[in-house]
Amino acid sequence: MLGALLLFSLLLPLLFIFFKSKSKSDAKSAPKSYPIIGTYLSVYANRHRLNEWTSDAVHNSPTLTFLVRRPFGQTRVITGNPSVVQHILKTNFSTYGKGMFRSTLLDLLGDGIFNVDGDEWKFQRQLSSHEFNTKSLRHFVEHVVDSELNERLIPILTTAAANDTVLDLQDILQRFAFDNICKIAFGHDPAYLTPSLPQAKFAVAFDDAVRISSERFRVSTPLLWKIKRFLNMGSEKRLKEAVSEVREFAKKILDEKKQELSDKSSIQSVDLLSRFISSGHSDDNFVTDIVISFILAGRDTTSAALTWFFWLLYKNPAVESEIVKEINGKSDSAVYDDVKEMVYTHASLCESMRFYPPIPVDTKTAVADDILPEGTVVKKGMVVTYHPYAMGRSEKLWGGDWMEFRPERWFEKEEGTDDVRFKARDPYTYPVFQAGPRICLGKDMAFLQMKRVVAGVLRQFKVVPVDDGREPVFVAALTSKMIGGFPVKIKERK
Repeated sequence: MLGALLLFSLLLPLLFIFFKSKSKSDAKSAPKSYPIIGTYLSVYANRHRLNEWTSDAVHNSPTLTFLVRRPFGQTRVITGNPSVVQHILKTNFSTYGKGMFRSTLLDLLGDGIFNVDGDEWKFQRQLSSHEFNTKSLRHFVEHVVDSELNERLIPILTTAAANDTVLDLQDILQRFAFDNICKIAFGHDPAYLTPSLPQAKFAVAFDDAVRISSERFRVSTPLLWKIKRFLNMGSEKRLKEAVSEVREFAKKILDEKKQELSDKSSIQSVDLLSRFISSGHSDDNFVTDIVISFILAGRDTTSAALTWFFWLLYKNPAVESEIVKEINGKSDSAVYDDVKEMVYTHASLCESMRFYPPIPVDTKTAVADDILPEGTVVKKGMVVTYHPYAMGRSEKLWGGDWMEFRPERWFEKEEGTDDVRFKARDPYTYPVFQAGPRICLGKDMAFLQMKRVVAGVLRQFKVVPVDDGREPVFVAALTSKMIGGFPVKIKERK
């Protein structure tokens, strides 16, 4: 069996070459499917742009839903249909669990909140929710984010502006978000955003672990990466090493927190990690999984959103001018209340994430047979993927001007006046923060952090891409990235 699978994996590219000239379907047709290998040829031909290819296929479907038939009869549903998204995330929530997502990411995320269902998920969510009340959010903005901004980020940008040096803003924002999530969730300051920009072993390992884990979703059959893992070879060998380094870092944070909680003379912090330890869960592996999940959420999503936001602002100077005008109407410190009231900036961030959602696709697995609202029959064990990236670029959902970066689309006139107010889209048309029972707990925290960063940076600086704004290459791992980073120069705002 093992030999047959290895032989098949070697023959697949040859099959692609053989059938390529016979399957010249245009870009607007459904992916061509063949016996045994399914739609593998289309997948292989687009292997370097799978996110864009699946997005195009969603747009070209009358129902915004299509099927990918993988080798050996596996079928996956990919959708950008809001009624389907509502069905799997809310209406029929109990039918769609982590399934394939869990098994694929188990080595990295273990039993953390993003990789479990049922009572285990409910417990972690309930305990985590205390971290996101108004008091915690105010403290987060006025103390954690503000100190990281004023004591670390702004000085680094000031030095770069004075010396006309190039910074990788993607890396800078990841460091900023990493320090923040560690402080607020674990009471730990890794001091990753310092003038020397230290190359932390953990950060390299974490990036490798996320990248390789996400690549597992792209192989023609999960058996291939499982064989590599069993043989401890290639990327799977590196993943094992990287996960070990990540868990070692998380375990160090856990041990420090346990020591703090056992030291009666110390001033004990009340953070997410303290709550989990105090809840009676003494299993180190379980709590370590929680630490890793929150690092992934707090470090990668907000930094990805801000990275693409600053690029889009450079491409849309009129929007940047409006944001700066709004910022200058607030106090220099732009504390909690001021940040909350930055509605044009809020709309601009929503518009940016419409184009570049931090999590471009998400996947569920059916635990029972079902029928989707637009008629697709789903069998138990089938994977259903919803596609925020495709949805944000759909003319059917956003109109003929979908390609325009226009924050004004997020406002509506108040009845009987000329005043406008922010109007959120329903979360099933705009599932950037998921929706239904699993809607992102950190949504408000993410917006507050992003708006505080935008206010602090744009009040003083202009961010200028060194490649004159040519669109960076988008890569969809577990979160959105720019290949090669985001090199920029920082200019003092006159």
